Amino acid sequence: MRKTKNIFGEIDLVTIGLYVLLVLFGWINIYSSNYNPESLSSIFDLSTQHGKQLLFIAISFISGFLILIIDWHFFENISMPLYWSIIFLLIIVLFIADEAGGASSWIPIGNYKIQPSEFTKFATALALAKMFSQDKSNSYSFNIQIKNYLIVVIPAILTLLQNDLGTSLVFSAFLIVFYREGLSGNILIAIIATILIAFASLIFNPILLSIILTSCIILFYLYSSKRNKNLKIVLLSIFSVNSIIHIVNFLMSQILLPHQVKRINIFLGKEFEPLGAGYNLLQSKIAIGSGGFLGKGYLNGTQTRFDFVPEQSTDFIFCTIGEEWGFLGSIIFLTIFAILLIRIILLCEKQKSRFCRVYGYSLAGILFIHLLINLGMTIGLAPVIGIPLPFISYGGSSLVGFTILLFIFLNLNSYRMDILR
Repeated sequence: MRKTKNIFGEIDLVTIGLYVLLVLFGWINIYSSNYNPESLSSIFDLSTQHGKQLLFIAISFISGFLILIIDWHFFENISMPLYWSIIFLLIIVLFIADEAGGASSWIPIGNYKIQPSEFTKFATALALAKMFSQDKSNSYSFNIQIKNYLIVVIPAILTLLQNDLGTSLVFSAFLIVFYREGLSGNILIAIIATILIAFASLIFNPILLSIILTSCIILFYLYSSKRNKNLKIVLLSIFSVNSIIHIVNFLMSQILLPHQVKRINIFLGKEFEPLGAGYNLLQSKIAIGSGGFLGKGYLNGTQTRFDFVPEQSTDFIFCTIGEEWGFLGSIIFLTIFAILLIRIILLCEKQKSRFCRVYGYSLAGILFIHLLINLGMTIGLAPVIGIPLPFISYGGSSLVGFTILLFIFLNLNSYRMDILR
């Protein structure tokens, strides 16, 4: 238990206030996305999505309070056992999970379902923080890098095997942590280049792209100064570029499911199915665009009320915000979220403990990637892959998982004057 007379003495109340504001804003928008003036169901009706979300909010608040009264050593000591327990659970999920939205990542418990991958995020963040904190020299050697990468890669692969591409992409958020803790800028540039080549592989003919990029590398070698002429690097670059192109082609043809490939092709403009796979995106754009500057008003969204947008209370909850609250309301929401992210980063930089700092940056990275992908998905800047909007989307696993993720950091931050390592 927490060793202090005043439990909330050092807790950052500003962050808690922003969290509560986002959660309640999400709840009223979930109610709006299911609103039917003819049914006149109560906002507290537990048989509805908004009623269940209220129950999830209560569970989240209780979970957050319990986390705050626990001594910070508990989280450091439990980090690795918790991580491997979650990894074991992810393996079990592969054999017993129910399918929902194309992903086999849900475990049924009575009338509810639990998505273990939502809890993998804070478990991975704790494990990564523990691994970094054990490196007293801050050397960031090759062996340490490999161990840290594996901590992130293992759950990412297991999540991908559940056909949950959205959640697996979230693990890219830990690149922010690696860079903050000493990852070479050259490696980060290589990662960005890999992403760009992979994206180009989806657009252009693989053989043509391979010829063009290989030719560019050779020309650069031939016309560069002597001191930059390193044949080994050139050969490695050619091998890497062609490997990326062929891997992407293999993923698209052999690994990804047909509906995932179709969504990517629609996003890239290769296919157009307004009544098929492209329906969600089309209706999402219509809903957000129809809101105009000030919106249609709360509970007055026609696209929302008549269920034109599927999954509008979960992955496409931003459509409700855009339609009913308009551009102004959307900007205010994004501003609040941005303030939360900035607040977390500022607190991270005040930490005396590497464990706390790494965990805090993991939290900020995860929230940012979720926000980025979800918004990109709803406005057509990213493929529709199914990923919740933190604290806003309907779902118990999502809300409780994000709450635990945030409140562990608030707990650690409250001890920052006492933790010296």
